[in-house]
Amino acid sequence: MVPSEPAPGPGPTPSPAALAAPDLTPMAEPALVPAGFTDLAEPAPVASAAPASQPFRSVFDTAPLAMAVLDGAGLVVSANGTFGALLGSEPGELAGQVAADLVDLASDTRTWHAYREVLHGRQARLRCTRRLKHADGRSLWVQVTVAPLPPEHPPPPESTPGPPGVLLSITDVSARRELQARLRHVRMHDPVTRLPNRTLFFERLSAALEAEPTASAESHEHGGTGRIGLCYLDLDGFKAVNDTLGHRFGDRLLAAVAQRLTNCADAAGHGRAGAPLVARLGGDEFALLVEDSTGTEQLADLAESVLTVLQAPFEIFGRRLSVSASIGVVERQTAGTSATALMQAADTTLYWAKADGRARWTLFDPERNAHRMTRQALVSTLRAAIERGEFTLEYQPLVGMDDGRLRGVEALVRWRHPQFGVLTPNRFITLAEEDGSIVPLGRWILATACRQARRWQLDHPDEPPIFVSVNVAVRQVWDSDLVTDVAQVLTETGLAPHLLQLELTESAVMGSAGRPLQALRALSDMGVHIAIDDFGTGYSNLAYLSRLPVSALKLDGSFVRGFQYEERETREPRETGTREAAASRPNPADEVIVEAMIQLAHRLGLTVTAECVETSDQASRLRRIGCDTGQGWLYSRPVSPDRISELLDGHACGRR
Repeated sequence: MVPSEPAPGPGPTPSPAALAAPDLTPMAEPALVPAGFTDLAEPAPVASAAPASQPFRSVFDTAPLAMAVLDGAGLVVSANGTFGALLGSEPGELAGQVAADLVDLASDTRTWHAYREVLHGRQARLRCTRRLKHADGRSLWVQVTVAPLPPEHPPPPESTPGPPGVLLSITDVSARRELQARLRHVRMHDPVTRLPNRTLFFERLSAALEAEPTASAESHEHGGTGRIGLCYLDLDGFKAVNDTLGHRFGDRLLAAVAQRLTNCADAAGHGRAGAPLVARLGGDEFALLVEDSTGTEQLADLAESVLTVLQAPFEIFGRRLSVSASIGVVERQTAGTSATALMQAADTTLYWAKADGRARWTLFDPERNAHRMTRQALVSTLRAAIERGEFTLEYQPLVGMDDGRLRGVEALVRWRHPQFGVLTPNRFITLAEEDGSIVPLGRWILATACRQARRWQLDHPDEPPIFVSVNVAVRQVWDSDLVTDVAQVLTETGLAPHLLQLELTESAVMGSAGRPLQALRALSDMGVHIAIDDFGTGYSNLAYLSRLPVSALKLDGSFVRGFQYEERETREPRETGTREAAASRPNPADEVIVEAMIQLAHRLGLTVTAECVETSDQASRLRRIGCDTGQGWLYSRPVSPDRISELLDGHACGRR
């Protein structure tokens, strides 16, 4: 029992520092021993030792905390029973052993350096976690703390400089580590499928990308390739299962899919360094990560096997459910690749797989992706480009087939993009329709074209005025008051309504009803001409055509190209003997079809313009069957307004 009063005698009373961290350095080194303490390994030889030291020895020996006193060289001076029990040795057997070897302090340079600093009194404390092996063979995690023991008195002048020793303590943290591991597993795994979740997936992906590449020979010897592959898949039709049967069925289906994917990954990893990591990224999205992949063929085989294993129906609560998957496949070198870039590529490729018809895998294509990136860049700058005035108009002549005179022009918009150069409408009009910027762009085209047509009229008063034809997207009819816009432009520019022609595609006009049809009729009543562009490639509903306020048809160029058959028949068979050439050879029936359409249009009171007229033979045939006007490179490419002025001065355009 610890006495409540100070022990009698000449010895000093132990200080609080001594109570907290007793120094048990042996008597063989008296300079390092604080007053009132002796070595635990031997009985105190001096009767004058402070009797109060004995209770502190008992505390040290029986303390539940594993402790050992080390000398300045790092050798064990004394250890308590808990320390010995933790390491599976008797305390006396540990005396004189190298402490760093007992608790693995020399395994890494940083810890070893800090430990040496504490031994030499240049650092206050070291704390680290180590995994030790008990004498009975089991492993345990411990927290090691090394701290210097403060001296009771200033050392005598003849003593060796340095600390009086250090106290090494060990705490068994195995249970804490096990709890942390269980909590981490819960945090890093999906509760429905028990697969690694998005967090763990990205942790593994980042680690794989950040791994230092090894030398070539060593890399192949250990299975490392410096490459990485990813199959990013999404279940087709899974939402319908959730919506119709409920989340209980959906969750069970996800778990069943996860099991098949895991089996597939295990089979793919047989005979290799490791199986692909299967993870659920959220919803019905899964990923299979292949570290040290060997090329696109390996990933393609994995994707095929995934599609195969998912083909068999799933038995879920007595119901047979079938699902398929769309898979985006990416395989590349790890050098220069980030987790974000890899996932973006995989997501893009998954979108391609769905767009291509689902239930398939698609390999990442850099060229296709570059096109997508360009498309996105155009979409993001479209509206600002309108405000900056980056668009301009060119005009392609529409020529009378009977006299070769210029009758009108079609306004064709061009985008003078600062990065991609001059872009034709097929590069950006569809994008403008998708994001709605076609409405402000269409207003600008309409106003600019009408203003230019009026200027030509004023600059050439002695010539019959030419009309201007402007393309109109169906979204302009729905999203804007097209009738008001046209009326306002005609008023501002002074252009007569009959000198404006609006072109809509056949599919847009034939499907018109409600507001679009009312707008077309209002424009026609105003005197504006309505033309159907690319006629013959869409619905071609002739009965419906008679009820629309249409004044002109523009025949699609595919029919006109069929007029070249006589020229091609003179060639040797060997020049066009392939299957591809035979498939592309124009059909003589095209002329019959065109003649019939022209006659029908004339009976309905419509004029006809033939597009893509490129040869004089085509022009002659079109003129012979009664076509009114022609448009194509035979007459002129799209040109600037000044060139149209020159054509007006010359009275004729192209060849008859």
